Amino acid sequence: MSSAAQQTAPAVRVKRVGVGDLEFNVNESGDPGSPTLLFLHGSGPGATAASNWQAILEELADDFHCVAPDVIGFGDSSQPDPRPAALGPYTQLRVETLVGLVDAMGIDTFTVVGNSMGGMWALGMVRDIPERVDRLVLMGSGGAPLPVGPSLPKLIGFYDEPTVDAMAALLTDFVYEPSMFGDRLHEIAAERLPRALRPEVEASHRATFTFEVPWDFTPSDLAAIQQETLVIHGRDDRFVTFDAGVYYFTHIPNARIYGIGKCGHWAQIEHHDRFVAVLREFLAGAV
Repeated sequence: MSSAAQQTAPAVRVKRVGVGDLEFNVNESGDPGSPTLLFLHGSGPGATAASNWQAILEELADDFHCVAPDVIGFGDSSQPDPRPAALGPYTQLRVETLVGLVDAMGIDTFTVVGNSMGGMWALGMVRDIPERVDRLVLMGSGGAPLPVGPSLPKLIGFYDEPTVDAMAALLTDFVYEPSMFGDRLHEIAAERLPRALRPEVEASHRATFTFEVPWDFTPSDLAAIQQETLVIHGRDDRFVTFDAGVYYFTHIPNARIYGIGKCGHWAQIEHHDRFVAVLREFLAGAV
């Protein structure tokens, strides 16, 4: 979240990976010979892989090969030209280019961990290349055909008045307890805002949240998922309600759910230690 948190730590490497005529900005940690974890960020204004996953990549580097890309249209990855004009085709493009990314990196099989809209992309990868996805982790995942959380309209409409104050207000909605930001809330918002205000990032955001072509996963879609699945969801999530986590738990055959009280949309940040412990247990087959 802060500039310090987004600086490249010694354990994390940053590189460019080409997929067709597009390039991904990729954060990577650990030994490529270790089991691969693919971490997919969410879609908030100014979102990047580092803002979602930096601390997780550092912590898991000793045991896993961790890969966290800025998804196409976000951060320092390429913008597609032409850009898809609605959520459905843009999501499909992102899923296809993520498959291209693991191909380009020589990754055969992997576990995918998706946060928010990243969960939708993760589900798309499971649908398209099920034989290559070992396990699935959904954290505050979008894609359920349910009413949205009360703060999602604020995120979607951020560019109506994109100020530091608006970014600060949005950041507080991501967590259960805004005091976790200490006295740095507006400083963090001011650091994140310039990324969000890049014209190509704004255009990508507006296309992403054009709902003319929806992208939902039906019970029958989810019933086809055979991977062991961990659903992590904050009980107090204001963007994707806890009901969505229950929906995935109900319809994915091999799912288990871990709900966290006093937790919003960013479980991996608000409850970092618990998130890492539960993820490790799941990957070890203990959850």
